[in-house]
Amino acid sequence: MSRARAIVDVGAIRHNVGVIDAHVRGLADAVRSAAVCAVVKADGYGHGAVASARAALDGGARWLAVAHAFEGAELRAAGIDAPVLLLTEPLSHELDAVVEHDLRVAVYSVEGLDRLTAVAARSAQAIRVHLKVNTGMNRAGARPEDVSDLAVRVARTPGLELEGLWTHFASGEVVGSSATAVQLERFAEVRAGLGAAGIEPPLVHASNSGATILRPDAHFDMVRPGLAVYGVAPAHELAGHLHLLPALSLESEVTHVQRGLAGEGVSYGWHHRLARDTVLATVPIGYADGIPRRSGMVGATVLVGGRAVPIVGAVTMDQLVVDVGPTGEVGVGDAVVLVGAQGGERVAVEDWAGRLGLLTYEVLTGIGGRVERVYRGGGR
Repeated sequence: MSRARAIVDVGAIRHNVGVIDAHVRGLADAVRSAAVCAVVKADGYGHGAVASARAALDGGARWLAVAHAFEGAELRAAGIDAPVLLLTEPLSHELDAVVEHDLRVAVYSVEGLDRLTAVAARSAQAIRVHLKVNTGMNRAGARPEDVSDLAVRVARTPGLELEGLWTHFASGEVVGSSATAVQLERFAEVRAGLGAAGIEPPLVHASNSGATILRPDAHFDMVRPGLAVYGVAPAHELAGHLHLLPALSLESEVTHVQRGLAGEGVSYGWHHRLARDTVLATVPIGYADGIPRRSGMVGATVLVGGRAVPIVGAVTMDQLVVDVGPTGEVGVGDAVVLVGAQGGERVAVEDWAGRLGLLTYEVLTGIGGRVERVYRGGGR
C-alpha cells in the first residue's frame, strides 16, 4: 500500500558483518579475537532493527547494541536472545525493561548507578554493567578520575556485576587521528588504574566502524560497528578498505506527468523556473519521508528510465517533481530510484549526503515511517 519502499537486502548485512568479523579475526593474535557487537539503534539505522539484528547475528555478530530500552525490548519480543547492550544510562522509567529483558547497561554517573542500585535490590538476576569512560568525546561518560570509585561501588553492590569498560571515539574514522591517539592513551591510564586496584572488567571495548577498520590496537575484546554493518563507509577516505555492500535502496514511482513551459515556476516559492519547455514527473515521496525540502535546490538527482534526472523546486511534504527533459519518455507507474541502481546508473547514500551537506547517518535514519521496508535476501 505504500507509495515508497526502502528495499533492504539482509543478505548484504550478513555479508558486511562477516567481512567485519573476518577483518577483526585477521588482525587478532592467535589467542582470541574481538567479538562483533552490531549497533542496531534507531531502527537499525533506518533498515529495520529486528531484520538487521537477525542478519547481523547470522553474519557472525555475537552482541547487539541499542540506545533506548524500548529498542532492546523490541529485539526480545522478536525472540532474539543475544546479549544486548544499552549504550546510554537507563532512565527511571526504563529500569523495569532493563530487568525484564536482561539488557546490559551503560553507567557513567553516580545518579545512574543510584537508579540501578535501587532496582538491583529487587531483581532476581544480576544487572550487568558496562562503565563508560569519557576520554574526550565529552558527550556522556565518567571522567577518568571518577571511574575507579564507580567500579568499586558496582563490584560491591549486590545484584550488580561489572561486565564491561568502554569508551567512544570522537574521530575514529579519521586516518591518523591525533584525537583517537589521545583518547586511547587516557583509556589505557584508566585501565591501568583499575588493574592496580585489582579490577579487570571481562569486556573492554572502544571501536566504532572507523576504528574497527583503522585501529586494530583499539579492538580489545569487542568492536561496535554501526554504519559499516549497513554497507556504508564511515568516511569517504575509508571507502573500499573493506568489501562492504550497501544494504538499502529507496524506490517510488511516477504518479503524474505534465508539460512544463519555459519560464514557469515549480513547487512552493517558485525557487526553480524552467529554462525550456520540458516534461515534469511527480513522485509521491517528500520531506515527511526523509527527502529534505532543499534537495531540488542543491542538484539532487534520482533515476528514471535508467537516467539521472534532477529534482526541481522545493520538495513538499508528500511529493517532489523531477525534470525528465524535453524529449523524456516517462509514464505514470514508471519506477523511480532515489537510492540504488537502475540501468547503468547509481545514486548512493553518499551522493545525497554530499549534495545536502549531511552525514550518511542522517540520510539513512531520516527515512520516515511511511516508507515501507521490504526485505530481500533471506527474509525478516
